[in-house]
Amino acid sequence: MVPAYNEEATIRRVVKNIWDVMGCPVVVVDDGSTDRTAEEAFEGGAIVVSHGKRLGAWTAIQTGLLFARYHKIAPVVTLDGDGQHEINDISLLYDAYRKTGADVVIGSCPERVSKLRRIAWSFLRTLTGLSVKDLTSGFRLYGPQAINILTSKDALLLDYQDVGVLLMLAHRGLSIVEVPVRMYERPKQAGHSRVFYSWGAVIRYMMHSSVYGVSKRCFKANSKKEVVS
Repeated sequence: MVPAYNEEATIRRVVKNIWDVMGCPVVVVDDGSTDRTAEEAFEGGAIVVSHGKRLGAWTAIQTGLLFARYHKIAPVVTLDGDGQHEINDISLLYDAYRKTGADVVIGSCPERVSKLRRIAWSFLRTLTGLSVKDLTSGFRLYGPQAINILTSKDALLLDYQDVGVLLMLAHRGLSIVEVPVRMYERPKQAGHSRVFYSWGAVIRYMMHSSVYGVSKRCFKANSKKEVVS
């Protein structure tokens, strides 16, 4: 499943590569693109679900997961439409899912990001208690339990697909594993990062994730006290 916004330059190639390598259905959720993303994806062989206007990356992923849940499709692999993910590595995520029984498998490549972003991740790991190395990878496999949780009403309150999603799943007791994958430079003609495209966006993201992380830790601690008492 590929959430996409203004990815007309790359989306057809991404869809065709998935078809050629995996031979499985490809769903592209067009998040209100203003270019030919939907047409290119359809001509590449994808099932296209379109938002009438842009609703954000996380809502696009939820739309794709709702589509999968309705059609009883699981697991689901999400990846970006800009071509930065290696399609052959989808099999690595599936192998890890099959062998470990994990609910979520993350295609991890933390070395791709800047030192500044790694510092931000370290801060978030300390704050949230998550041990995930790559917090913002969009290359993920979600099993049926994860799909059920992420299509629930509670998940509608999330603004980002990254830390908040992982915290919600971990809080519900789901298991998360990582496997190393290859990731390529984002093509210049592709869209910018949905999170780290400006300092203002970074600050909003950090504040949102920090508040959410602290609230989850406090809730967990209070739950333990109630059990003990």
